[in-house]
Amino acid sequence: MAPPPAALLAWYDRNRRRMPWRALPCETANPYYVWLSEIMLQQTIVAAVVPYFDRFLNLFPTVEALAAADQNAVMAAWAGLGYYARARNLHACAQQIAANGGKFPRKIEELRTLPGIGPYTANAIAAIAFNHPVVPVDGNVERIAARLFSIETPVPAAKPALAAAAATLNHAPEAQTRAADFAQALFDLGATVCTSRPLCGQCPWSIHCAAHHAGIAESLPRRAPKKTRPTRHGAHFWLQDASGQVLLRRRPPSGLLGGMTELPGTDWRATPFPVHEAHLLAPMPATWRQAGKVHHVFTHFELFLDVYAATVPAIAAPGFLRPATALHAEALPSVMRKCVALAHPAPA
Repeated sequence: MAPPPAALLAWYDRNRRRMPWRALPCETANPYYVWLSEIMLQQTIVAAVVPYFDRFLNLFPTVEALAAADQNAVMAAWAGLGYYARARNLHACAQQIAANGGKFPRKIEELRTLPGIGPYTANAIAAIAFNHPVVPVDGNVERIAARLFSIETPVPAAKPALAAAAATLNHAPEAQTRAADFAQALFDLGATVCTSRPLCGQCPWSIHCAAHHAGIAESLPRRAPKKTRPTRHGAHFWLQDASGQVLLRRRPPSGLLGGMTELPGTDWRATPFPVHEAHLLAPMPATWRQAGKVHHVFTHFELFLDVYAATVPAIAAPGFLRPATALHAEALPSVMRKCVALAHPAPA
């Protein structure tokens, strides 16, 4: 049986947290702020998102401004947040919304037709921005449901059961009336109390929690054993000319790190590149020195890169040039920023 929403809402009213869009002086949740923050918060924690959220709103204060921006500017503002398909979809979604007069759809079915908006994000926008009585189910809400109802099937197999259980949490009139607050109360409960190490003594629902009564709350939700990540290897090249220009290139628009800027380099493969082979694949002949090695972890594999550096009088290779002092404005993903830091360390 679902616990009483009134207890959670009373706890929320006493313990409201600063969510990203609440940093702005608005009395109600602006759909643009809600959508932008929800896309940024996918696979990312709030503490990491807040500075990006603030930067985006300075650069693109409205959905129309975001739609009109050059995609490279959007990718540069996103650089470092990871999962870069989110940024490409963000821009495409903004363009569709701007074409609709800047208005976000209010219906969940219509929200889900927009680029980058899946079931969770559609529910979150509908609940928080439009007070639609629906439960957005993210990892926090899954964890709450697993414990309240003592669902012991490991994730991901348990996801349908967790979503079905979570959907019952807002059936009472109090939750239906305050749908936006109820959704945010669930997020806050999962982020601050019902965490991986639950603070059951602070939880407004602990007396209703089956896992708490059974003494197994900390073990839920159960996880299937993680698979070992495969490794990949590559080499990337810092090539600078006499005037301080650096050679860069753009990755293909789709796929991993799609549309982002990078130092030229090899493909990423299962075996390392010996030095002589790496030099043969460099963008042009030069006296290459090894600047160091980069280790970077992606969701599905670990990457090991050898970084080489050289200075030449003039660069004659495919790509485009940018001043070494201006690379902070480029759409360099985190793995490339690591490469740059090795080849061209910032002055002390």
